[in-house]
Amino acid sequence: MTTFVMVPGAWLGSWVWKKITPQIESAGNLVYPVTLTGMGERVHLFSPQVGIETAVMDVLNVIKYNQLEDVVLVGHSFAAKVIASVGDKIPDKIRLLLYLDTFRPEKVRTPQMSFQPDEFGKLEPGQTTIRFTEDVLKMIGEDVAGADKEWMFSLSTPWPVKYATDPIVLSEKYDGLKTAHIFCTKSGSDVNELIAGKWGKIEGEYKIIDSGHFPMITKPEETARAILDLSK
Repeated sequence: MTTFVMVPGAWLGSWVWKKITPQIESAGNLVYPVTLTGMGERVHLFSPQVGIETAVMDVLNVIKYNQLEDVVLVGHSFAAKVIASVGDKIPDKIRLLLYLDTFRPEKVRTPQMSFQPDEFGKLEPGQTTIRFTEDVLKMIGEDVAGADKEWMFSLSTPWPVKYATDPIVLSEKYDGLKTAHIFCTKSGSDVNELIAGKWGKIEGEYKIIDSGHFPMITKPEETARAILDLSK
C-alpha cells in the first residue's frame, strides 16, 4: 500500500483528481487530494496575503493531521514549488516527489521559481488573482473538450497571483529526496528538449503522456498508471 498526497495546479482543487483517485485506490492505496487555500472549495478563504507559505502549510497539515508516513507527494504545474518546499521541511516522511508537467526546482540555496504569470494576459497594477479563460485553456490544454471542458470551467476558480510570484528557498535536505516526472507533449514545452537536458538534467524516472497540461482530465487511465508505475 502506498499513500499519495495529490496537490493540484493553478485554478484547480481536489476535484481535478476525481477521475484518477478511484483507479489508484482500487490498487489498494490511500489517496489524499488537497485543495490549496483560495481555490476550489476553499476559494472563500482567499485574501491578497495568500501565498506560497500558505499553500505549503495546507499540505504539511494534511500530512500531519492524518499522521501520514512514507508519502508519494504529487504536484501538478506550479505546485512543484509546493511539494518541493514540503519535502524540504519533512524529508523523513516523503518517499517520492512526483512532478506532473511542472518546472523543476534546482538544488541551490538561493530564492527560485518566482515568475510573473503574464503569459496568461497582462497583469493590472494591484491584481491579485488570474481567471481561468478560454484563451488560457487553448494555450496549454486544448485537448480538454466537450463535457470535460464544461465540467472544468464549472469548478475552476481564480488563481492567487502570489502562488506564482512568491519564490521558494530550499535547504540541503531537499537534495536527498527521490524525484520522478511526468511530461505532457501538448502543454507548451518541447518534451524532446526537456528529455535532452536543455533546461537541466532530469533526475529520476519519467513518463511521457501525449496530452495537454491536464492529463488527469483527458488521459486519466494513462495518468493513473504512470503515477502508480513511478511510485513503485
